[in-house]
Amino acid sequence: MAGKKKMKMSKGDRIFTIINAVIMILVCIVVLYPLYYVLLASVTDPVVVNSGKLLLYPEAWYTEGYVTTLEYGPLWTAYKNTIVYTVVGTVVSLICTIPAGYALSRMDLVGRKPIMFLFTFTMFFSGGMIPLYLTIQQLHIYNTIWAMVLPVAVSAYNLIVCRSFFDTSVPIELLEAAKIDGCSDFGFFFKIAIPLSKTIIAVMTLFYATAMWNQFFNALMYLQDYDKMPLQVVLRDLVLMNQANQMGSSGAEMVTRQKLAEQLKYCIVVVAAFPLLCIYPFLQKYFAKGVTIGAVKG
Repeated sequence: MAGKKKMKMSKGDRIFTIINAVIMILVCIVVLYPLYYVLLASVTDPVVVNSGKLLLYPEAWYTEGYVTTLEYGPLWTAYKNTIVYTVVGTVVSLICTIPAGYALSRMDLVGRKPIMFLFTFTMFFSGGMIPLYLTIQQLHIYNTIWAMVLPVAVSAYNLIVCRSFFDTSVPIELLEAAKIDGCSDFGFFFKIAIPLSKTIIAVMTLFYATAMWNQFFNALMYLQDYDKMPLQVVLRDLVLMNQANQMGSSGAEMVTRQKLAEQLKYCIVVVAAFPLLCIYPFLQKYFAKGVTIGAVKG
């Protein structure tokens, strides 16, 4: 059998393809260059960085920022704390959000609309900082891991996305067929709905893990011991400490400390974002697909 003939593109199609490719390349450059710039700035002499030149490669190597960051003792404890908070917080959030999203997608749930209204209401109004602080103290979880995990265990936005996903991806006919075969509600959820929901689980994992990894203000509010602080707080303290040391210096030492303080800003961005940048490419396809499916219904 003769091979298929290639369809010839018209002149208009070729022009459109070329223009489209150029635009996409420019968009990629605009999106990726800031990340590339931060990476270059973290290993380049701050004098070159502050000159305003377009950085394409590290013109003058300067790695004191990484040396100072990696030799900072509390950094590794903070890394461990953040990993623990992220893993535990993500698991707790998934356990709370996925079943709730499925339950709210069921048309036979009694009080479905009022319950959904209560969740949606929290997106616009909250009790405030002081009532939440007092609640955490009264629950005796102040200065514990649960002070970092429980207040952010369920996001109303993520819950709506989950509910919409189950609405569109798990048809009621499937539930009716399973019940005819003697399957219970719990059996349907764990044996049928969950295996069909790998996409939304991956999306929720990415959303919650990113939010937990970047937690900063809650740690300042609800944690007291410094050895329990997450990465973001410790990195901020490292920058402030070097800026304070810079103020007490003079002459050549002041110039050195100023350069170090400038470079630390970029090094800290790289150190804080590196784990998420490594994980994100593996979840990106689920992220795009899950959000698209979950957004069909509001």
